[in-house]
Amino acid sequence: MGLAASVLFAKSGHKVYATVRSLDRVDQLRKASDELDISILEQDVRSTESVSKSISEVLKQEGHIDVIVCNAGKGYIRTIEQADEDEIKDVFDTNLLGIIRCIKAVIPSMRERKSGHIIAISSVGGLVGQPFNEIYCASKFAVEGLLESMATYVTPEFNIHFSLIEPGGISTNFSSQVIESIGKTGGIYDDAYKPALERYIGGSQNRSSEDVYQTAEEVAEVILGCIESENPPLRMRTSPWAEKFCNLKTQLDSTGNQGVKETIETMMR
Repeated sequence: MGLAASVLFAKSGHKVYATVRSLDRVDQLRKASDELDISILEQDVRSTESVSKSISEVLKQEGHIDVIVCNAGKGYIRTIEQADEDEIKDVFDTNLLGIIRCIKAVIPSMRERKSGHIIAISSVGGLVGQPFNEIYCASKFAVEGLLESMATYVTPEFNIHFSLIEPGGISTNFSSQVIESIGKTGGIYDDAYKPALERYIGGSQNRSSEDVYQTAEEVAEVILGCIESENPPLRMRTSPWAEKFCNLKTQLDSTGNQGVKETIETMMR
């Protein structure tokens, strides 16, 4: 999705700095950068030093950053009972602390200019808890709370906007991705949770027929619309399926903007 977004942004006239964890694995991005206004920088969001270095390089080259899209993420499918503590820390280190590091690095310059837009790629899993995804969903719920909280005082004081992009899923073979993810952490355990996990995986075919998944390019179009909006929303689902799935959580305030406004009126005046 990061590749699709970088290409779309550049085609739309934006100067793009695309960051990757390793410069050894950027063939597609290098090809795109040869044809478009895309610069490639190395960045590992798990490292404060790496994040600071890459943000400083952009500021050195451009003098400012208008928009940052925090896209790095890590999925994890395990019950809390099965989950290894180091694996849990790794999920939060990428999904939550990675975003915090990026915001800490970029916000001082945005605050000084009183202009900027911070976008985090969240998920419907940041609004609705899902089976066997409690660790992943917890990290995304935390990201949602982080940006929502900052929007209540940073936006009105410094004109820095915050947005959460909430896809349902990016086009993949769901079952194979689930199996691959579980396989990396020891496979499907023959324990009390196995029947429920098999039902979860087995239902993937039905979920695929319900338009759960979008292409990376379709999600990138939503992000671009958010970037170019004069009054960007706090929250944006990226598909009709995502809207339906989150409806009970969002029907009273689909963008999140009203909730932020009422919080400001309650706690800042």
